[in-house]
Amino acid sequence: MSDYFAGDERSMRERMQAGEMYIADDPELAADSRRAISLADRYARLWPQDPDAAAGLLHELLGTIGEGTEVRPPLYVDYGKYISIGARTFINYNFTALDVARITIGDDVQIGPNIQLLTPTHPLEPGPRRDKLEAARPISIGNNVWLGGGVIVLPGVSIGENTVVGAGAVVTKDLPPNVVAVGSPARIVRELDADA
Repeated sequence: MSDYFAGDERSMRERMQAGEMYIADDPELAADSRRAISLADRYARLWPQDPDAAAGLLHELLGTIGEGTEVRPPLYVDYGKYISIGARTFINYNFTALDVARITIGDDVQIGPNIQLLTPTHPLEPGPRRDKLEAARPISIGNNVWLGGGVIVLPGVSIGENTVVGAGAVVTKDLPPNVVAVGSPARIVRELDADA
């Protein structure tokens, strides 16, 4: 495995954010992940009793979060700091956002319970997988998108503004703006009037 990174002096964090192969259990990344898990746990315990103090933890955990956004715990992230959430967005319980690559969520988005946004990718070959190599591709959720409960969004997917994804759908490829998509894999079943 040492030959894989020969001559490359960049950190695993730099390689990860560039979307290149990196070692998933790198000590620096493991420390970042433990920090995120701790903040998310503290947020979940504090949220019902003191929403204002909990909001401070959420701002510490995430890269950016817009005004008027609500995130109901528990939430699960790899690092948190690679997630940007716009204004007036609502995220329901059990949100899983594996932010090995950037995750961008727009304004006025509605995210149902048990949603998974999964940026990591893994080699198909057994050797590199055994060596804990992985990579990632970013996810982008446009303004005013609605993801129904249990939706899974796979690495590299972008969902256009105003689009609705039905409960339980698995989104394997980009969805354009102003459509309704359902199923596994998600397929477009209807167009929406953007001006309605």
